Amino acid sequence: MDLLSFARGPALTAALVVFVLGTLWRLGGVLRRPRMRDLSPARVGAPAKLVGALYAVARGMWPRREFVRAALVTTANGYVFHIGLALVFFGYAPHIAFMRRLTGLSWPALPDTVMYLAAGATIIALLAALGARLTDPVLRTISNADDLFTWTVTFLPVITGMAVVAEPSAAVLARERVIYPGPLAAHLLTLELLLIWFPFGKLMHAFLFAFSRGATGMRFSHRGVKI
Repeated sequence: MDLLSFARGPALTAALVVFVLGTLWRLGGVLRRPRMRDLSPARVGAPAKLVGALYAVARGMWPRREFVRAALVTTANGYVFHIGLALVFFGYAPHIAFMRRLTGLSWPALPDTVMYLAAGATIIALLAALGARLTDPVLRTISNADDLFTWTVTFLPVITGMAVVAEPSAAVLARERVIYPGPLAAHLLTLELLLIWFPFGKLMHAFLFAFSRGATGMRFSHRGVKI
């Protein structure tokens, strides 16, 4: 078995199992945590708990007016990274073919030019986020090994994916044989490292942010506090 066959076979299977079971384990742990029942009556005019939770989730997508100027660059950089990464993962034709092999699902691909721009913007946003974390006194103080390792496992699939791109996606899909097995294997292995790390590091915020913001929104709306 060569490296590419290993990356496409046992390594991918193991990474997906760890990702799915680990994510379910983390979510189950959050949902099973004991919670004290709120016996206080809701404030007059308080919205339903679900409404308060959804409002808090949506409200957290942008800083409050008082902090917009200070947080504008960080917030915009976060949007560039997340949107760029989503475009690359879900819009690149070979990635869609990969998802079709795994799940049977498929959808139209975006043009290669859009993918190249999105990947470049994602790399720049990741480097900017790392630079801010290493140079800003507050961010540097609160950062730990989890932050740096999470950044690394996120950056590696993007940069190794760019290393694989050497021709239009249509040519890649039309060819039956992989002409760059080494770089492709490295790209797959870095993706699998990300999947394995996902449930145990701060990447898990992709799921947990909705729970934390929603719980805060329910408590605050119940008490008549505007978020």
